Amino acid sequence: MQWTSKLKWTAVAVLWFVVTNETVQGAWRAGAASISITPAQPMWMSGYGSRDHVAEGKLTDLWAKALVLEDDKNNRAVLITLDLVGIDRTLSRSVCKNLAEKYGLHRNQIAICTSHTHTGPVVGRNLGPMHYLRLDQAQQSQIDAYTNSLEEKVISVVGQAIEKLAPAQLAQGNGIATFAVNRRNNAEAQVDALRNKGELRGPVDYDVPILSVRNVEGGLEAVVFGYACHATVLSSYQWSGDYPGFAQAAIEKSHPGCVAMFFAGCGADQNPLPRRTVDLAQAYGTRLAESVGEVLSGVMQPLASDLGMEYQEIALPLGTLPSREEVAADTQSDNPFIASRARMLLAQLETTGLLETSYPYPIQSWKLGNELRWVFLGGEVVVDYSRRIKHELGASNTWCAGYANDVMAYIPSRRVLMEGGYEGATSMIYYGLPTIWAPELEEKIVNEVLRQNQ
Repeated sequence: MQWTSKLKWTAVAVLWFVVTNETVQGAWRAGAASISITPAQPMWMSGYGSRDHVAEGKLTDLWAKALVLEDDKNNRAVLITLDLVGIDRTLSRSVCKNLAEKYGLHRNQIAICTSHTHTGPVVGRNLGPMHYLRLDQAQQSQIDAYTNSLEEKVISVVGQAIEKLAPAQLAQGNGIATFAVNRRNNAEAQVDALRNKGELRGPVDYDVPILSVRNVEGGLEAVVFGYACHATVLSSYQWSGDYPGFAQAAIEKSHPGCVAMFFAGCGADQNPLPRRTVDLAQAYGTRLAESVGEVLSGVMQPLASDLGMEYQEIALPLGTLPSREEVAADTQSDNPFIASRARMLLAQLETTGLLETSYPYPIQSWKLGNELRWVFLGGEVVVDYSRRIKHELGASNTWCAGYANDVMAYIPSRRVLMEGGYEGATSMIYYGLPTIWAPELEEKIVNEVLRQNQ
């Protein structure tokens, strides 16, 4: 009797698994693909104004990757990740326009995330006063050609991912990695001593959000993960995805056939410290990959087949604008970046007669099932935003990506804006905006995020 009873319960359990698993398997469809975007020729690198010549070689390849998700109502979302410091509004809009024409995708269905590696190429007019506007015509033409090729590859990799759509199971989880350091509150030279004493200061976000995409047999097809920290371990003249690139490569090595995709969180005031060696970049990448691996091997939360997507650009106000005379005077500055920005602004004034008082700032939200809210914010977003948004919406099921869709400037919180410094003020020079943000920027951004996630 006892043996018969065990057999009955085993049969019930197997039947429950088959029925439940079959339901989950048919709910989502997903497809993922990747394509190399490593420049074929030496060209100017992005991220540091101190560089004085083109790239000298390759440490690792750079990648564009795409994940296409489709729920049981045929709603479709496309996530694109790029091993780049950032992209500008012009390129983002062009990519989305081409995806709309070729695949019928609306703007809210497309999220473009960059890793913010500082060992990638200059792309378009991103960080224009630091790079493009200070280079000669031949170098500008090379950047234009690369940008056009990049766009073609992004459209292509999305198409490849669409072709691979197949039944899938989605689940989410969160890991931890602790190598990010708030750079506004900790002197780089003192980090080791402060860490050993447990005295590191300032807000951080150690969460590692993870999305797994498995096929009907349970094999890992794709994994998406994020972290809120600058990709600035390396500053060499070799192409590299920095620690996010090493993390993606390690995950793909551990799971052959899997496409690993990284998105940068709200880490604009966070640095990986110590840094500046390949060994450290590999070590941080390994630690991040291990955090992802621990979550993948454990119990993750399944996501019901339901997609909600919204995208909105808000008029993010700028502070007091400089006069025409102030702009003209800055063209003679001894600081080459100030002079470069001033020449750009003066050209705008001569063309339109005015400077814009606000910027069309992109805010996007995806809902996956009832379990996950995913917020995508443009620009270099400081950690205060992810901490506040997760507090408002629920830390366990809210993810925040920065550097998404358009990287137009640093996005300080009101606190950081009032404190000033690089993230709050002087970084605007390198992006070409005419002045600092207005004090109400944080409330405008958070209010729109909350509206999208009601």
